[in-house]
Amino acid sequence: MNQINQPKGQNGERRGAGEMAVKMIAVDMDGTFLDDNKQYNVQRFSRQYALLKQKGIRFVVASGNQYYQLQRYFPDIKDEIAFVAENGAWVSDCNEEIFCGELAQEKVHKILDILAHEPDIAVVVCGRNGAYMHSSTSDEVMAMLANHYHRLEKRDDLYAIDDTIFKFSLKLEHEGVDALLQRLHSSLGELENIMHPVSSGFGFIDLIIPGCHKAHGIALLQEKWGISDCEVLAIGDSANDIEMLRQACFSFSMANAADSVAAVARYQTQSNNDEGALNVISRVLAREFPFD
Repeated sequence: MNQINQPKGQNGERRGAGEMAVKMIAVDMDGTFLDDNKQYNVQRFSRQYALLKQKGIRFVVASGNQYYQLQRYFPDIKDEIAFVAENGAWVSDCNEEIFCGELAQEKVHKILDILAHEPDIAVVVCGRNGAYMHSSTSDEVMAMLANHYHRLEKRDDLYAIDDTIFKFSLKLEHEGVDALLQRLHSSLGELENIMHPVSSGFGFIDLIIPGCHKAHGIALLQEKWGISDCEVLAIGDSANDIEMLRQACFSFSMANAADSVAAVARYQTQSNNDEGALNVISRVLAREFPFD
């Protein structure tokens, strides 16, 4: 690995991270584990996973994507790994549901009322059984969003969805993410203690239930498995990865990560197009810096 940058700790010291062995690896998907073509080196990771399994190291997929979509990337091992899906709103281990957030129906309706005043965004209502968009959504937008949502349906009335709703995903069509984030903070007002906006990268903003982020999901798995923060490795590139990068003692940002993400990670690896995440896993298995 040619690039491992280690920022200083909060007190200015370099963090020595080799005191405890890694027992959990949590990876983001888009912009991290996946390259820009939404692919990864399956053969290389299959070899790595076999070794991780031998060593008792848990592998966790932590993504803003839909649970059903994430499973498609790991057809051979989906029944034996853990998923922190929908930015932490849905957590499962070996197909066992560990946690599922839920937004009361009246709150769903209030959020939809607010989003109705945002004409230049595509709204995805995310639930346990699937994801939903208004029937007026173009086929082009549906096809693009199918990369993130394996179960995606059109509905004439988003207010009449019969499902456990835990997230809204907003795809921007024109303006920048920062401008929409600022406006959402303003328009949500007191409702921000019900749904909090966060950038998920690639022109997406997610409205998540406060506290239902990736770090929360990872903490639930840590509790189940008896794993401490100092035994967790997390790898990410976007703002929705910040909480889990802060939580994990071994935190890596991608070379393509946003500046705000790089600022909180202790280390940096190569870009998603250069197999940066797999390179970190190789270092874990070889017990190379910072895992020596």
